[in-house]
Amino acid sequence: MPKSLKITLLAVSVALIVGVFLGVNVYGVRAADNDAQAGAYKQINVYGEVLQHVQSDYVSMPNIPDVTTGALRGLLESLDADSSYLTPADYKAYKDDKGGKAQVGLNVSKRFGYATIISVIPGSPADKANLSDGDIIEAIGAQDTRDLSLAMIELLLQGAPGSELHIAVIRPRKADPEKMTLTRAVVEEPPVSEQFYENSSILYLKPVALDKGHVDEVEQKLKAAEKTGEKKVLLDLRDVAAGDMNEAVRLTNFFVPSGTIATLEGQKYPKQVFSADATKVIDATGPVVVLVNRGTSGPAELVAGAIQDDKRGDLVGEKTFGEGSLQKTFDLPDGGAVILSIAKYASPSGKHFEDDAVTPGTLVASNLDDLDSGDDDATQPAATKVPVKKATVPDDQLTKAIDMLKAKAA
Repeated sequence: MPKSLKITLLAVSVALIVGVFLGVNVYGVRAADNDAQAGAYKQINVYGEVLQHVQSDYVSMPNIPDVTTGALRGLLESLDADSSYLTPADYKAYKDDKGGKAQVGLNVSKRFGYATIISVIPGSPADKANLSDGDIIEAIGAQDTRDLSLAMIELLLQGAPGSELHIAVIRPRKADPEKMTLTRAVVEEPPVSEQFYENSSILYLKPVALDKGHVDEVEQKLKAAEKTGEKKVLLDLRDVAAGDMNEAVRLTNFFVPSGTIATLEGQKYPKQVFSADATKVIDATGPVVVLVNRGTSGPAELVAGAIQDDKRGDLVGEKTFGEGSLQKTFDLPDGGAVILSIAKYASPSGKHFEDDAVTPGTLVASNLDDLDSGDDDATQPAATKVPVKKATVPDDQLTKAIDMLKAKAA
């Protein structure tokens, strides 16, 4: 097949894909009825020209299908971390995945082009390896995460129980990636942690996820506390990234008696308002402080944003990670697919979690940033290093939250 024909076919393929995005018929290019569509088709022409130069003028003959795949991935990831392009092979693996596989206990997203750890499940293989939020996974096996969609990254982290996961991790303040091997296991999330402070006047609750089971636990503990008179609640949502948005709304409703909890809206997704139900409130007036950090993401951000915006309680800690959108999968004619964010969640004040995250009213940095990240022996090969147990340090964020609750009347 002549090179010029190959280029033409590739350009047409891109046009078809963009047509799927826009929801229009590519044969109706001349009938584009708004500036946005006209601009998109103009960019198709630009892409065709760039592709032609790459094919004819680059220093060596590139693999044009790989170039096109990279361009499509870049197109989707320029929108947000959750939007992905899947090749036909990727999409087949994605659809064949039935879940229920072993993992290492990581919640991840993409930042700066690479897989980034949002949070780590306590007691998991990742936790025992001293991985933490903010660490960047540069590679999984031989594959650079920069060249992988988020959907495929999450798929590659899973595997059979007992199987090995080889990753290269870049830690803060360290120039070189650290190679490590983790053993996948069936990770069980621990139950809600409960403690009492100040002569049992402050109830401390820490779920590791906001799924139905953990939110049910929080509900039970709050109801039990009401019976015994504890009126001050310290809700620790640091490093809480997993869960369900509807369960996050339910948890928020335990404290917020009325008004808006969150909204969800997109270009073609009708605005959905999540409102408080007065019949589901457990503690409508008692002092509440919520702890957040850079590992607080998604459902936990919804809770924190609502409690802050509705002036129901105070937030202490660090700015959150910034996640909160609804995805939809679109099949493509060649067997591939795009996973596209079609709506974003927002706090009662209208701030999108994905764009703005949540900034607490009382900022307190994490003490863990001052710790050395397990560099016990710089001369020891990275692949054979034995993780060093994290030192115990005062929790300034927790201390500040308790002090704030102590100053409040029950």
